[in-house]
Amino acid sequence: MIPPEGWADLDFFRSDWPAIRDRLEGLDWLPGPAHVFAALSLTPPEAARVVILGQDPYPTPGHANGLAFSVTPQTALPRSLANIYREMDEDLGARPRNGDLSHWARQGVLLLNTALSVPPGQAGAHAKWGWDRLARQVIRKAHDLRPLAFVLWGAHAQKAVAGIPDQKDLVIATAHPSPLSARRGFFGSRPFSRVNDWLSARGEAPIDWTGPKG
Repeated sequence: MIPPEGWADLDFFRSDWPAIRDRLEGLDWLPGPAHVFAALSLTPPEAARVVILGQDPYPTPGHANGLAFSVTPQTALPRSLANIYREMDEDLGARPRNGDLSHWARQGVLLLNTALSVPPGQAGAHAKWGWDRLARQVIRKAHDLRPLAFVLWGAHAQKAVAGIPDQKDLVIATAHPSPLSARRGFFGSRPFSRVNDWLSARGEAPIDWTGPKG
């Protein structure tokens, strides 16, 4: 569980990570050592262009792959991700072939949970371990390098980045895509085309949200 090189200089890895790592030792937890820093490994600081925040990994074994909202390719779509894809269909006319969002991360979409570990079947159990300090430090480092598009689904994500975005950034703040709240402003928000319009206006390549196909 070595911190990814581009992020290893964050204070979190000196002040907080050793204690969290020790607490995890000997426990059964998800997504496990091989995937705990997947979001940071796939999206180094200089590549980050879009921030999408989740809460913690899926607590069902075999589902989480270390990226917010993303699941392993063979996993049926969780309800929130199904609603994300429904909105994408309305916005862009297509959707990815499965729930693995690693192709977003490789294009600069930082898919970061505010807690990076969870015991099987116990959603939120590690939320107060101090992981949230990593999330803020990661976002601040990326933000120091360039303006960002913040896609903030729900009050948790909006609170987690409070005070970081400024007038240079794009901020899309809506209800969470959960079935409990998606109809309160998530559906119809068209986040994918809005992010791509913003990137294009800056002279940057848009995100291929819907690929790969096949």
